[in-house]
Amino acid sequence: MKPRNKVLAPILIGVLACGLTTGCLQKVDDTESAQKAAPAAETAASSAHSENTASSEAGSGTESSTSGTESASDADAPTQTGSGVVYVYNWGEYMDPEVPKDFEKETGIKVVYDEFETNEIMYPKVAAGAATYDLICPSDYMISKMIENDLLQPINFDHVPNVKNIDETYMKQSQGFDPGNKYSIPYCWGTVGILYNTSMVKEKVDSWNILWDEKYKDNILMQDSVRDAFMVAEKILGYDMNTTKEDEVSKAADLLIKQKPLVQAYVIDQVRDKMIGGEAALGVIYSGEAIYTKRENPDLEYVIPKEGTNVWIDSWVIPKNAKNVENAEKFLNYLCRGDVAEKNFEYITYSTPNKAARDLIQDEDIRNSTVAFPTAEMLKNSEVYTYLGEDGDALYNKYWEKVKSS
Repeated sequence: MKPRNKVLAPILIGVLACGLTTGCLQKVDDTESAQKAAPAAETAASSAHSENTASSEAGSGTESSTSGTESASDADAPTQTGSGVVYVYNWGEYMDPEVPKDFEKETGIKVVYDEFETNEIMYPKVAAGAATYDLICPSDYMISKMIENDLLQPINFDHVPNVKNIDETYMKQSQGFDPGNKYSIPYCWGTVGILYNTSMVKEKVDSWNILWDEKYKDNILMQDSVRDAFMVAEKILGYDMNTTKEDEVSKAADLLIKQKPLVQAYVIDQVRDKMIGGEAALGVIYSGEAIYTKRENPDLEYVIPKEGTNVWIDSWVIPKNAKNVENAEKFLNYLCRGDVAEKNFEYITYSTPNKAARDLIQDEDIRNSTVAFPTAEMLKNSEVYTYLGEDGDALYNKYWEKVKSS
């Protein structure tokens, strides 16, 4: 996936409660949705995942249907109801392909599975009713926006008994974007950091500032995501990464513009692939991707910069216009089963909030990994994205366009 393939599982409640400077119960924002001029074109190939805009973060925004099933946007089945189908909309490569197939075998319910690459591609499609889905996996801040715009329906937790497997830590954290835990169930969470190639970078990497070092010109990969790009600059400048002060956003944009001649590319999924292939020395990446890349290239290391970073969460929601709610609840309950959640964790390498799944993890290196399970000290300056609203969206979009066009 992975434009936002994430991994970073269960650190202690105290870490979440005390390690984040902006309160653990908030992680919502909507600046990235500012870059949404229009949904990107759908393709037949599997795409990826990460946070951007269909307009200002275009170029990698694609959607696809997977699992050998038809696309919900193309099929006439979205109008169907009953026991036979559930329409799922998820990030690319964000679920083991065998999971929907196994569910179909167990229940007889067909899973029609579409993928999106960014929250900003997903949102306008869902909001406009261009396709009717029964289960969607947005990020925290986007869930907040969807709640505000009356696009979601409350989950009947009596029909999802396996929610008991979700660690209370993450249910509490989710209240920052879903007060009362009415609309969402956590799926994955993680951090944003720097992936670097130790054969190309010999110095200590512990600060975002290294991404402005001229000796790495054309060897730096940045996320093609407005919030994640601005977060890096804002952390360097010592600003709150949820700032809506125009002078601060403007200065962050100036810093990104100053960096731009050094950047090989603004990309999403390609950070993973380019770093594995040794095509760049440094890249901004999601923690789950980092675990995967190290498996493929042992020269790669991941670090959370000392200035701090973003901690995020992705969760399942049921749209208000879902036509197969009962089947959505059944699939959601299935996904919350410990063995199923562990299978997904092994596939996507983004940390699971599912405590039953964590108990099943056999890989000792993963279980003890500080990439997957960072300490409170590592997260002490980290924050969660908060919902910025339409004005915040417009502000960040304005300066993101300035960065991209410079």
